[in-house]
Amino acid sequence: MLLRVNGQSVSVPDSLSDSSLLDLLRDRLGLKGTKFGCGKGLCGACTVHVDGVAMRSCLLTPRFIEQQEITTIEGLADTVPEDGLHPLQQRWIEESVPQCGYCQPGQIMAAASLLKQTPNPSNDEIDAGMSGNICRCGTYQRIRSAIRSVATEMNE
Repeated sequence: MLLRVNGQSVSVPDSLSDSSLLDLLRDRLGLKGTKFGCGKGLCGACTVHVDGVAMRSCLLTPRFIEQQEITTIEGLADTVPEDGLHPLQQRWIEESVPQCGYCQPGQIMAAASLLKQTPNPSNDEIDAGMSGNICRCGTYQRIRSAIRSVATEMNE
């Protein structure tokens, strides 16, 4: 079985085709940015992009997404033409969004998908688009501010 992860082809043994994508990313490929949270798709810590759409990697199996492009937080910067960080990653740093930081890769991946689908979201659209990602530290206002800032920058 063949997957595409962050632009690279990855061969997956048949014995792992029904394991979770999260386990494959973290344990076999060493991509530790995608986090285990609840294991039930409820918290969003494991969010990755599958063909550009935010999905919970704990609920996906390699067999289900074979031949699709998977982007993790480690590959997000490669999706923009500039060198360096993705604008959301940069804004997260500039606005001191993370507190503990555990959920932030999933938050950023969800935000990137939101901005791709809705380039100039209202605060209500941001809140709705991010509602599936839980931040135990409660940095929701800073998350919204960073997303709003990137959206404004992208639309100028």
